Amino acid sequence: MTATATRPAPPQSVRAPRTGAVKTPLWSRLVPTLVLLIGAVYCLIPVAWVFVATTKSREELFTTFTFAPGSGLFENLGALFAYGNGQFGLWAANSLFYAGLGALLSTFVSAMAGYALAKYEFRGRSLIFYSILAGVLIPGITLAVPQYLLLSQIGLAGTPLSVLLPCIISPFGIYLSRVYALSAVPQETIEAARIDGASEWRIFQSIAVPLLLPGMVTVFLLQFIGIWNNFLLPYIMLSDQDNYPLTVGLYTLLAKGSGSPALYSLAIAGAAVSIIPLVALVLFLQRYWRLDLISGGLKG
Repeated sequence: MTATATRPAPPQSVRAPRTGAVKTPLWSRLVPTLVLLIGAVYCLIPVAWVFVATTKSREELFTTFTFAPGSGLFENLGALFAYGNGQFGLWAANSLFYAGLGALLSTFVSAMAGYALAKYEFRGRSLIFYSILAGVLIPGITLAVPQYLLLSQIGLAGTPLSVLLPCIISPFGIYLSRVYALSAVPQETIEAARIDGASEWRIFQSIAVPLLLPGMVTVFLLQFIGIWNNFLLPYIMLSDQDNYPLTVGLYTLLAKGSGSPALYSLAIAGAAVSIIPLVALVLFLQRYWRLDLISGGLKG
């Protein structure tokens, strides 16, 4: 009689009892928050100093505590707008013209180019797209002198067009528009509109533009801020002070301040005033700013 060998039962996996969601350590939440707070303070301290220094008179600017408010706010603002028979107001109007019109044209061109690269099949599309990516990597400072030489050959150097034209083409704006168009504009909707007999321009105007609006607002905002803060291009292109934007105008004002310290207060007040339109624009356009652009970038 043979004995039958008994096999041991396979060990059963022991499962840990579920106690709910895994809690992340407190330090892993505090460290990123502290880093962001330090970065925010680092970026906001110069802005706060500019606004505080605007309230100081010429004597208080160099004799009082850095962040102590002064008593010369209205005096500085009055002297600023009266300087050179209203030259600061002319510089502000020039900046608004360059940034406003340049950002509008750049947004329109970027939306059309990005939509075409995302939704049309044609030979050389990948080559054009990678060329645009290469343009994103090239710093704008390296293009200022070649642009001046090109525009001077056609007689546009020194005119407002010499500042406006280079701002219309934005490689980064085209890239953002393409990424957003890939995820925001369904190909099925475009095909259905074509079957119904809609022209390509009608499809872009009536279907693509409303869907691309959040991305276009982002491109407009980035371009407006970039053109408003641009210094090197108008500094190289322009020679007439009546065509200066705020950046170049305030630079010349600050340069003159080395011989006349009274102009330091005007330059600081002008810098504070030039920040206000950017803050107002961001607050006004934030209702149209969507995080869908980030999700579109992940999908693209």
